Amino acid sequence: MNNLLLDIGFLHVTLVDVLDILMVAAIIYFIFRWIKGSAAMNIALAIVALLFLRILVDALKMTMMSALLGTVIDVGAIALIVIFQPEIRHFLYNLGRKTFSGESDSWLGKLFHRRDVVLEADMADEVVQACFEMAEQKVGALIVFTSADPLEDIVATGDKLDATISKPLIENIFFKNSPLHDGAVVIRGSRIVAARCTLPITDRTDIPARYGMRHKAAIGITEKTDTKVIVVSEQTGDVSFVVDGKLEKVKSKNALKLMLGDDGQKTGSEAGV
Repeated sequence: MNNLLLDIGFLHVTLVDVLDILMVAAIIYFIFRWIKGSAAMNIALAIVALLFLRILVDALKMTMMSALLGTVIDVGAIALIVIFQPEIRHFLYNLGRKTFSGESDSWLGKLFHRRDVVLEADMADEVVQACFEMAEQKVGALIVFTSADPLEDIVATGDKLDATISKPLIENIFFKNSPLHDGAVVIRGSRIVAARCTLPITDRTDIPARYGMRHKAAIGITEKTDTKVIVVSEQTGDVSFVVDGKLEKVKSKNALKLMLGDDGQKTGSEAGV
């Protein structure tokens, strides 16, 4: 079957060529959209410039320059894997989440029994009330909400509880003299599964100095996993909500309820983020 679309002199364009170009363009678009606004953007632009320069010197048959650029690109590919290791891991994690999780209701998610857990409205209210009560008293808190990923590795770093969510319990955990106050609480569905958990700290260097270790830990865990986090600042009493490495200050209880997924919505709805 002849699928030739354009034949002008040396230029022969087929349907496969058009599909090839569209697929490459889509991949480039999504990569740039993914890294837009990050430190990786400048490096990506430099890579694109090198690739265009390589194409140009190949067309001009500049053998030595082409060989030099080829070596730089080959070595640079390995270096980029090391440099962008956190971003690549996050991208692959999100790709797997969208493929397998119940969030997309995919057949793969159903096959492997991957489902986003649900935080019931009354339990969300208990969390919200506790957070704003602690904020008034400037008691620091760090609360992680799991989704399809149960975060077993994070839970293993703390003390397992398996307790029903309640305002008094959350406040008691983060009370300054409590043995469990130092670290994060992990909530799965409507259960507090662990306390005093250790979270990974973000590698970003652009975090404002006013944010402490709790905020950096919240950003770090949401960069690497499909989680949502509430942070209560011990210094300012501010309540913040973190998702996908992005932190937003929460101004009201109702706003936090929407973010948590009130009325039986999934935990950590991105409303307002």
